Amino acid sequence: MTPPLPLRQSARPPTLAKPNPKGRYMFDRILTLFAPVQSYRTPLPPADAQHALGALLVRVAQADRAYLFQEVERIDRILTKRFALSPLDAAKMRAGCERLAAEMPDTDALTAILHEVISQQDREDTLLALWQVVYADGHQHEDENELVTLVQTALGVDAATCARLRSTARAAA
Repeated sequence: MTPPLPLRQSARPPTLAKPNPKGRYMFDRILTLFAPVQSYRTPLPPADAQHALGALLVRVAQADRAYLFQEVERIDRILTKRFALSPLDAAKMRAGCERLAAEMPDTDALTAILHEVISQQDREDTLLALWQVVYADGHQHEDENELVTLVQTALGVDAATCARLRSTARAAA
């Protein structure tokens, strides 16, 4: 058996090859594909009456900390009927309203937008829509009731009218 050949010893320490600028560029580009995108955020929808109503509907649905499919479906149907939207456009609008509801800190700001631009009949229709969302999941929660009462007060609708709208929504559920 022959002994192994000794490794060649060099007086210079081993050096790495010079990095290839193209190769480094390609490597950086590959890494950016896997990096999380933090610079892009979906823009907020305008804070107009339509989106304010949608955001209030979303807030009422989320008030009990359970945002259920039945509530989402009810919101989409309300937006479809109220603003003559296709189901797809209503779902897109609801998604924007969800973002608006999350970003706007104060429910009073949303109701103020509505109070300024809608008629008394539209205010009542808004309260009816809110009660429909409350009863959409088959459960009534105190947090949802408090939020609707807050909106009712901010919109200037009397308690008797609100009670009538509530019973209408409960009967339809």
